[in-house]
Amino acid sequence: MSLAHLGVLFLDELPEFQRAVLDSLRQPLETREVSIARANSHVTFPANVQLVAAMNPCRCGHLGDAALACSRAPRCAADYQAKISGPLLDRIDLHVEVQAVSAADLVLPLPSEGSAEVAARVDAARHVQSARLAGTGLRTNADLDGDALAAFASPDAAGQKLLAQAAEAMRLSARGYTRILRVARTIADLAGSSDVGRIHIAEALSYRRQAPRN
Repeated sequence: MSLAHLGVLFLDELPEFQRAVLDSLRQPLETREVSIARANSHVTFPANVQLVAAMNPCRCGHLGDAALACSRAPRCAADYQAKISGPLLDRIDLHVEVQAVSAADLVLPLPSEGSAEVAARVDAARHVQSARLAGTGLRTNADLDGDALAAFASPDAAGQKLLAQAAEAMRLSARGYTRILRVARTIADLAGSSDVGRIHIAEALSYRRQAPRN
């Protein structure tokens, strides 16, 4: 599938969508296809998308501010976040918590690394992946699975030990384990490292979170 067929699916305020709708995304995210069945026909369409989602920690959005948070905090946050099922969370590779921006933050100097510099690093990493996967029929680290995953994303001994410990402590699913390896391989590529090390596994693990329990 060419890059022309790739798309971005952005879902804002993720828990506000009906849970059945969100869970219907699970299979398309896995197979990159969506199937529609009707009485007399069954049609399958390509659905190769990058899912990006955003949400507040709770419905009121003020969980971290005691002066503004609702009277149900922190219970309201657990209830709100529990609207997203564990299997769907398991299919999202990067879970990043972003702190609220204050008025004082807006007057701070711009970061030393701008968008152009970040884009250049990403482009370089993509070229590395293209060269590594040439002739395999795969395009990026996101496509790695089975033998290809073992060949290109296996960590060093220290990284493997950390991943094994984390898999037990975090009760990672097989899917989560595989996705951590893919993310770690990408982190290593962005760092210009030919090998996946413990530091790359550690960063990949930091992006995982478990579904809240009621």
